[in-house]
Amino acid sequence: MTLSVDVFWSFRSPYSWLIAPSLVKFRAEYDVAINVRPVMPIAVRIDGFFKQVNPLWPPYLARDVYRLGQMQGTPIRWPRPDPVVMDIATGEVPKDQPYIYRITRMGQAAAEAGRGLDYIAEAGRVIWGGSVDNWHEGDHLAGAAERAGLDPVALETAARDDAERLDAAIQANQQALEAAGHWGVPTMVFEGEVFFGQDRLDVLIWRMKQNGLQARA
Repeated sequence: MTLSVDVFWSFRSPYSWLIAPSLVKFRAEYDVAINVRPVMPIAVRIDGFFKQVNPLWPPYLARDVYRLGQMQGTPIRWPRPDPVVMDIATGEVPKDQPYIYRITRMGQAAAEAGRGLDYIAEAGRVIWGGSVDNWHEGDHLAGAAERAGLDPVALETAARDDAERLDAAIQANQQALEAAGHWGVPTMVFEGEVFFGQDRLDVLIWRMKQNGLQARA
């Protein structure tokens, strides 16, 4: 029997990017359905969040994600541009966000087309992988959609023309994340049990094996 797990994921989260290749490998090796549920970044979801954090956290986060990328062989560089426009010094996040709504809507549309994991892995590499500047321009995201098995024109059209419905679905994902018992990403939920962080995938697999998870033939 194929087991299913929900994965709550943000395009602005470096830890979300770091788990994406491992999730692809997980799906390839085990009989599992991975349901990607995109959410908006916490900087957008929680007003004033970065005005309240300890100032020691952002520099630690930068050191941590870069060494994790080195350790696991996953290329990572802070995106150019940042998916969330904000003043790092003050923590101010403008209401007008030119990038994050578009890419999150595209992620939701990809998930609804059954290609959520493929898309976050490909688009995540374009945004976070360090080889692309101005990931939002040109055919960078179109190429990611094609590699994920999606029609890039249809994906962009859905993000533009079906924005209200996609935003409602993203909001429902955020509510489901909180109802499960967490607020951060990446978070995996299996049978109501929460596994937060890219370093909890092994724990999730252990738990799923207790519930009958089988390796693919």
